[in-house]
Amino acid sequence: MCLIVSDVTSDTPAPLSAIEQRVLDAALECSARWGFARVTIDDIARSSGVSRASIYRFFPGGKEVLFESLRVRELEAFFTELRTEVAASESLEDLMVRSVVTATRCLRNDAHLASMLASEPGEALGQLTVDGLPRIIRMASMTLIPLARPFMAPHDASRVIDLLARLTISYFLAPSEDVDLTDEADARRFLAPVLAVAAGAGSEHPITPDRSSR
Repeated sequence: MCLIVSDVTSDTPAPLSAIEQRVLDAALECSARWGFARVTIDDIARSSGVSRASIYRFFPGGKEVLFESLRVRELEAFFTELRTEVAASESLEDLMVRSVVTATRCLRNDAHLASMLASEPGEALGQLTVDGLPRIIRMASMTLIPLARPFMAPHDASRVIDLLARLTISYFLAPSEDVDLTDEADARRFLAPVLAVAAGAGSEHPITPDRSSR
């Protein structure tokens, strides 16, 4: 999956048809092979087996609209996987640590993202930082605030999630020899000061999660 995103007007787009999914799969494959800038609608049509006219019917506006749909789909898949991995967390510390570890592992294992960083670093870096970061943080908040609600107020959770999202991307783009955020024990030690502050902010909320609130 690829966490290269840009802003759109809605975080809840309409479900994609089977043909649209096939076109987006082909776009992902073609961009990994040749780079975003070199891929054409004709390339995607040949790879997907969907005619050029049909692609323009499904994605009016052509390549830019198509790739925006791909970015939205991949971002949703990223946070769906993240939620699955962390939903059973029994404490605020577990939730935040597992979120950082899962996100970092997903980023490192993302072959398409690696290809983009190698072939078009300016585009990829822009979408992970200045251009795409606000939307990544917004999606992270939508995913994690409901899970953090048993432990702390949504406003406090939002601030912690914002900080951890920025930290995760920063350490992914510039890894440190002192900490491995894919290792849960290492990440737990590294994040301890941040999580201690977060625990204080959520001290009025129950330590044991109230399952009925989810």
